[in-house]
Order: sequence, then structure tokens, then C-alpha cells
Amino acid sequence: MAGLVNAPLPEGLEICGYRIVKKIAVGGFSIVYQACDAHGHSVAIKEYLPSSLARRPEGEHKPYVAAEQMELYRIGLKYFFDEGRVLASIHHPNIVSVLNFFRANDTVYMVMAYEQGQTLHDYIEQQRLKKTDVTVNERVIRQIFIQIMDALREVHAKKLLHLDLKPANIYLRNDGTPILLDFGAARRTLQADLSQLHPMYTPGFAAPELHIKKDLGPWTDIYSLGAAMFNCMTGFAPQAANERKKQDRMEHDFRACSGIYSSLLIQLIRWSLMLDPLQRPQSVFNLQNALRHTSSHEQGVLSPHNLLSQLKRWMKQS
Repeated sequence: MAGLVNAPLPEGLEICGYRIVKKIAVGGFSIVYQACDAHGHSVAIKEYLPSSLARRPEGEHKPYVAAEQMELYRIGLKYFFDEGRVLASIHHPNIVSVLNFFRANDTVYMVMAYEQGQTLHDYIEQQRLKKTDVTVNERVIRQIFIQIMDALREVHAKKLLHLDLKPANIYLRNDGTPILLDFGAARRTLQADLSQLHPMYTPGFAAPELHIKKDLGPWTDIYSLGAAMFNCMTGFAPQAANERKKQDRMEHDFRACSGIYSSLLIQLIRWSLMLDPLQRPQSVFNLQNALRHTSSHEQGVLSPHNLLSQLKRWMKQS
């Protein structure tokens, strides 16, 4: 069943007080719709529908799940529901607001605030097409990611991991404020059968421990933060972690950024992208503090080793 594209719910369908307006996004684990509530206000509704476990043909509302897949489907459904419950308790300006969640059609729906803007991925693509030396301005990178790190600290405090952090899951409101979207709690729970998890991560943005599905922690999301910032600088994703273990070709890309972006920002991203989890910042607070420090210090003539030592000293002072 892997790779199957499930039919979305039909436009105009009424479901638990909401009217489906249109499909706005499809992923391996869910479909997201624009909908209207009973007062005519726009909302976004995320439907749990893992394409590797469930099938829904055109014209149907309920998914079909084979008997041998039902246990995994129900485990994922439970955790998707739990994710909605936890996210509904988080009130943060840089995290998508969860307004409601409900069961229907043998699955679960998460109702979120509907935001207008574009993803960071789309913004990067627009900037890349301009074919200038700078893909995303360094000041913009810092503004976006200091706020996203604020959001991620709240998520980690709730004992959740994102696990699929990438520019496509960072939304920029029309005023430029970033919002963190699409948390990976449901993906994380399907570890009972690893074959059902492909693809549970995005190559290039996934830490090496995600490839082996063990030893996950805040440092896993930190790798993805570094990868997303790298994407902002270069216009493309980093080399996949499993390929880097065989032959790391990242040095060429970092050298290409030299002189365009500050040495301290480049070194901070190197630090986040260490293949060994123990060599990365161990908390988002550490990384955020280093990012704030690098924005307020003059560029010295420092070797890569000394740059990393400087960042770690600032981290310890926090």
C-alpha cells in the first residue's frame, strides 16, 4: 500500500460542525484542509490518514485498513490524538494554534488556526530564482530561527519531538512571523514495525539517528534546525546524513558560503550538523543562546576550531 495517494474528503462536506472548503496539503501521514466553522471563520483541519496503512478511494469518507495493519493504525491514531491534546495546551505565538480535535470517519481530526502566508520553503525558492549571491539574508535567517527555537523549546518542554523540521514545515505569516507546523509525534509512535515508517523523515534534514530510528532526543531536532538554516543559505538541502557517513561532501558547500554569510553563523550551523549527536548542542536553548551571541559580536580572524570554542564558551556562560 506504500505510495498510494488517498482521496481527500469532498469539498462542501459537513463534518462535526465544520464545512470542508478545499484540500491544501497532503503528506504521508495526513491530509490538511481549509474549512469553515459554524460562524464562517476559516480554520485548517488535519486528518490522520497514513498512506502506508490506510486506503480511501474517491467518494468514500472512511478509510479502509487491512486487518494486519489495524494495530499499527490504531497506535498511530491514538498518538495523533494525544499530539493534538498536548499541542492544544501550548499557547505560543510561533506554534500553530490547535483549536479542537475530534473523532469521525474512523480516524481523528485536528482543527488549527488558519494562517495566511507561505512556507519558508516557498520563500527560499523565490529567493533562489533571483540568482543572487545571498539566498536568504542573514538577518532574516536569524530573526526566523531565534523565534522558531523559542517555539521548539516549548515543544521539548512538553516531552515532544518534532522529527520532521524543515523549511516546508515552517510557515511565514504575511507579516513575516514564523510558525512551526506539522509535528512528528504520530510518526515517532509507529516504531513497532519499522518497515511502515518509510518515508518518516526528509533526507537532508534528518539527523543520522533518525535513519536508524534510535537514540532520538532534542539533539535530533537541532540537526534539523541546522539543516534548515543551511537550506536558507544555499538554496538546497544538505547532503543526506547516511551519505555523509560514507563520504562527507559538505565542506565544499560551507566554503561556498564563506564571505557571503558570517563565519560565526556558518560555524554554528556546522556545530548543529555534527554527525555525532554528542557533538551537537544538547538543547535548543544552548543553540539559541549561541545564535543570539553570534549576532552581537564582531567577526574576528578565527580558525574553525577557535570559532567552535568561542560558541561553546558563550553557551557555558548562559
